[in-house]
Amino acid sequence: MEIYVVQQGDNIYSIAEMFGIAVERLAYDNGLIYPYDLVVGQTIVIAYPKQVYVVQEGDTLPAIAAVYGVTPMQIIRNNSFLLDRDYLVIGETLVISYNTNGSIVTNGFAYPYVRMDTLIKALPNLTYLTIFNYTTVERGDIQTFNEDDAELVALVKEFGVIPLMMLTTLTPQGVPNVELAYEMIINQDYLENNLDQAISIMKQKGYYGVNIIYNYLTESNQYHYYNNVRRVSERLRQEGLLFFATINYDISIENNEITFNQIDYSQFSPYVDGLIFLNFVWGTNYGPPAPVSNINYIRAIIEYAASLVPADQILIGKPLLGYDWQLPYIEGRTYANSMSIESALNLAYETGSVIQFDEDSQTPYFYYNQFNFGAPMQQHIVWFIDARSINVLDDVIQEYMLAGSGVWNVMSYYPQLWTIMNARFDIIKLIET
Repeated sequence: MEIYVVQQGDNIYSIAEMFGIAVERLAYDNGLIYPYDLVVGQTIVIAYPKQVYVVQEGDTLPAIAAVYGVTPMQIIRNNSFLLDRDYLVIGETLVISYNTNGSIVTNGFAYPYVRMDTLIKALPNLTYLTIFNYTTVERGDIQTFNEDDAELVALVKEFGVIPLMMLTTLTPQGVPNVELAYEMIINQDYLENNLDQAISIMKQKGYYGVNIIYNYLTESNQYHYYNNVRRVSERLRQEGLLFFATINYDISIENNEITFNQIDYSQFSPYVDGLIFLNFVWGTNYGPPAPVSNINYIRAIIEYAASLVPADQILIGKPLLGYDWQLPYIEGRTYANSMSIESALNLAYETGSVIQFDEDSQTPYFYYNQFNFGAPMQQHIVWFIDARSINVLDDVIQEYMLAGSGVWNVMSYYPQLWTIMNARFDIIKLIET
């Protein structure tokens, strides 16, 4: 696999010729839409298959899979356009496998109102899907956003994906409730009520387990979190349910050094099926312009966690968003709105921007000017992620032999994420379809 950065004068046809790849395949693997408009600085992923097959008359997907000793789901994963139809086209080339280097698990996050066509494209690439449809409110009661999630859970299972119920005290917009979060950690009565309701919902709706988001975990309060995790684990294991913990960690730079809370994650390890280290990014960002993802921060927290927890319990977070700030940034007044990566690329194209790349964080950004009738021109900066950002995160997975990755979120489909992942790893499926 290679990652090519678009240069001035490039087009999809010249890039395809340069690498000897069919234009249609290159466009599909990268989510490019006719007329394949490119932005200088944009990344293009070139994935080289290990095995391919040209469809013959009378072929079926199960029969092709049997010949190569793979599952139909693997072929679908490597050729996601097959999800758009229920037939094969004679003469079309299917990728059977890539030169992968090991197997990983993947966890995606989604709201219950995710577009079904978007979700279906992501499901072949997932081991787990954490569904954000519930939040914890006063006294440990659980509030739902959408009562009708049983069909969503059933659909997830059809693709061999394990559905997990997400539990958090955050609102759907990511608004925190610090007091309630601490009450849920400390108050045993609230916790038991919360677990009673969660277990009832999981059994009723068909969830296989829970993914609890832990915020505000510090060195001074970690003992209370250990007790909480232990009790949650006891209750869930009695019911045969899975338990994942997602750590929304806090990390920063102080005196040119990366600093974060020195939590003893070994206390979590015996009680969870996986630890996902993920900084959540929401619809609005009130902080100053900064990279959406910083590989230095992520590497630091993973290196620390891997020294305490078996690597095969750790999943690394991958945020799939961009932010658009108006400049100059004014604390307390200026904020950034989130956007999909596709929207960021479209904005760069429409404004004639050149995408630049921050080597330190391994993330792209660009500036553009907004013209408003009767008002001064406003400069903006957009930070987002691209194939290079994703690839260095996968380097960390491979280097530390981690369990896999957690993707926040899969509400929009970003083909380069899955192209890179499938070119590098086999995706583990734990339930049969």
